[in-house]
Amino acid sequence: MIDFNVQLENDSILLRPIELNDYLEFLKITTEKLMWYYFTSDLSNPVDLKFWVDNAVHDLINKVRLPFAVIYKPNNKIIGSSSFGNYSKRDSRIEIGWTWVSREFQGKGINNQMKFLMMQHCFEKLDIIRVEFKTDVLNIHARNALKRIGATEEGILRSHTLMTNNRRRDSIYYSVLNSEWPNISSKYNS
Repeated sequence: MIDFNVQLENDSILLRPIELNDYLEFLKITTEKLMWYYFTSDLSNPVDLKFWVDNAVHDLINKVRLPFAVIYKPNNKIIGSSSFGNYSKRDSRIEIGWTWVSREFQGKGINNQMKFLMMQHCFEKLDIIRVEFKTDVLNIHARNALKRIGATEEGILRSHTLMTNNRRRDSIYYSVLNSEWPNISSKYNS
């Protein structure tokens, strides 16, 4: 069972559940419009960002999704977000997604750290069998990042998601299975 109050952390980042008052901190780091090309919401728009934060908190309260604010511990500032969602207890399956990192922290390994902490929690605390991810088929950077963390490419869902610019996104799925976790985990710890 998912603990919707859980916090995950290592030496440099803390993932804690999103709060409504995080909006003002998110507002400071979401202004670059190009950052949101592959995202399903344009968070550079303050109205869209407010709706996104409100929706994340709503999902958290209703235990539909566990959205995290990602805090960079050296300066105690929010630098991004990620979530657990689409949880199926019966199928022992969960999705890690809704993930983004502020431009300043992109390419610095933060995404890998976030994914490691979340997968570690899934496989070692929740006894999940399958962790899944999806992204825009055109987002080569995200696809390469998923491969780097050991996720297996599975397939494409055509015309799967409507994007903010009215483009229909083809979504590509990836997964990590619990049987693969020991090998993946050992690479993070080496």
